[in-house]
Amino acid sequence: MSDSTRKARHRRRGTALALGAPLALTAAGALAYGTDLGLFGSDAQRTASAATTAPAWATATADGFASVNALGQNGTYGGRDGKTVTVKSAADLEKYATSADPYVIVVAAAINIDPVGKEIKVQSNKTIVGSGTAGQIVGGGFFLGSGVHNVIIRNLTIRDTYQGTWNDKDHDYDGIQMDGAHHVWIDHNDIRHMADGLIDSRKDTSYLTVSWNKLSQDNKAFGIGWTDNVTANITVHHNWIRETEQRNPSTDNVAHAHLYNNYLEDVAGTDITSSYGNYSRGKTNMLLENSYFQGINNPVVRDSTATLVQRGNVFSGTTGKNESGGSGASWDPKSYYSYTLDKAADVPSLLKSGAGPRSSIGTTTATTTSAAATTLTVAKDGSGQYKTVQAAVDAVPANNSSRVVISVKPGTYREVVKVPANKPHVTIQGAGSSRKDTVIVYNNAAGTKKPDGSTYGTPGSATVSVLSDDSQLRNLTVTNDFDEAAHQDIAGQAVALLTQADRIFLDGIIVNGDQDTLEMETAAADKLGRVYIANSYITGNVDFIFGRATAVVDKSVITLKKRWNGTSAGYVTAPSTAANRKGILINKSTVNGDVSAASFYLGRNWHPGGSTTVDPQTTVRNTTLSAAIKSTPWSDMGGFSWKDDRFAEYKNTGAGSGAASSDRPQLTDAQAAGQEVADWLGDWTPTAS
Repeated sequence: MSDSTRKARHRRRGTALALGAPLALTAAGALAYGTDLGLFGSDAQRTASAATTAPAWATATADGFASVNALGQNGTYGGRDGKTVTVKSAADLEKYATSADPYVIVVAAAINIDPVGKEIKVQSNKTIVGSGTAGQIVGGGFFLGSGVHNVIIRNLTIRDTYQGTWNDKDHDYDGIQMDGAHHVWIDHNDIRHMADGLIDSRKDTSYLTVSWNKLSQDNKAFGIGWTDNVTANITVHHNWIRETEQRNPSTDNVAHAHLYNNYLEDVAGTDITSSYGNYSRGKTNMLLENSYFQGINNPVVRDSTATLVQRGNVFSGTTGKNESGGSGASWDPKSYYSYTLDKAADVPSLLKSGAGPRSSIGTTTATTTSAAATTLTVAKDGSGQYKTVQAAVDAVPANNSSRVVISVKPGTYREVVKVPANKPHVTIQGAGSSRKDTVIVYNNAAGTKKPDGSTYGTPGSATVSVLSDDSQLRNLTVTNDFDEAAHQDIAGQAVALLTQADRIFLDGIIVNGDQDTLEMETAAADKLGRVYIANSYITGNVDFIFGRATAVVDKSVITLKKRWNGTSAGYVTAPSTAANRKGILINKSTVNGDVSAASFYLGRNWHPGGSTTVDPQTTVRNTTLSAAIKSTPWSDMGGFSWKDDRFAEYKNTGAGSGAASSDRPQLTDAQAAGQEVADWLGDWTPTAS
């Protein structure tokens, strides 16, 4: 399904603080273009206080208003005067971020935050920087409270607290929230798919610079305000804001708001439609320069009490309000800091190539503990090494011992992809800013005939098949678009994604289909096959999460879809788990969809070929269930009673949840303690690579 299911309008108010003297810029301008060099390695602490030996990114300071000497803080340089530490766990990240001491904190892995939505309370004098493109904060974010100052957050991907509700008023899960902070630099991050705002600058947060970020896949991009004071000073430049509805940004009661060289893009043909672009609210005094607005509704809006001056902006395919004016005093940013404008016409290409995390930031020349991954690029237009994904897979050497990343540029790739069992350690990763940008799609079904006249069968119908251990899919969409209505004459099971291996990590993807969307098997009946699916979307209607693998669907959205004839009826899972193995675990996820109430089962027990040796298992726990789920959520299959197999729930919520009964087993607390994600994964800790 798409990253968004419902849309609504929601608007809030803006920010403030006091003004100081200009500060000369450092080399941060060049750094913003990603010119740092090197590779960061071990987990050991080391001192980064000597500018002659520290990498450039460790001593970089902010531009814009974050560079101004004010409120007792002379510019923004983060933790450069403290030690540099590398973190790969939430516990270590929180330990150093909340310390009273200055630190440069290098995030060198995808760190999952638990519970989902937790915001780590960052203290003053910190630099938090991703190591190359490896640094990710998944399922959580950062909070900077009143008085917190001199903080740099750079080169991170912060993503996936979305809880399945488009305009979510129940989960205040922001990417970065600031309440009364000052001197903050947010630079070169990719922030997306959160339950609330991507960035919230609130309660008089000031001397803030937000630069070179990708902000996408969210209802609310960047809100500024929540105050009646008019004292804040904010610079917003070179940000790519796309696939967002509102707060792009919404800037309320800001004394000086300088927005320049930003790219606002409403992508045609998606479920997300912009409500407005840059909004000058309350008593804000905004200068908007050399930005590019593509397809935005109401691209520039101001309240009657606000001031908005426009210079040199480009509007392409925009509609609605495009406003300027107001009675506020004119002001010149150059009286506070130096800056150079790029041509507005160059902004889209500049930001598509330069915004977001850079591989050269957050790294040094220290030796790493593992071999660097090989990267192969795929592009339909011939700008990569290969034009098809399968061609890149074919180029991976057999029995490779180190990671090979296949980076697939945005586009729709109509092909069948198979990663064979003798090519482990393969990552297929979309290179776009959204998982919807890179799509692999085909339309085989079980009954589709091969060239030799035989049929593909269910596993053979898969658009993408991953048969090799330790492989991953990230940031892309896999679809089987078989037209069941037009082909009622053949077997309609149509797999989008098949896994048939161990330690498969599916991270931040969309899997689209109807019947049998996601099939997860093992290489053989006696082998273990673990699959971890996180922060993803799975769409279907009949048995669309199925197989004998030991599989976890974690922090994801499962979307129920109507049948080919418009009726609402189906089954989410169909496990065929081997006896004494773990089956399917759905954890901390959301099950919803545009279907009738009480029309879907959570699952049924599949005994392939009438096997009496399997012991199917599905556990659904700590998950939000919509009214589409039946009050008796389990069903028999093939003459076998589900009550003789393993089906249970634990602490689910929502209109589709229910109390324990003989038809709705619930785990006790003691039983639930043995049915956690770690129990499914055993000695394997999935790590994005």
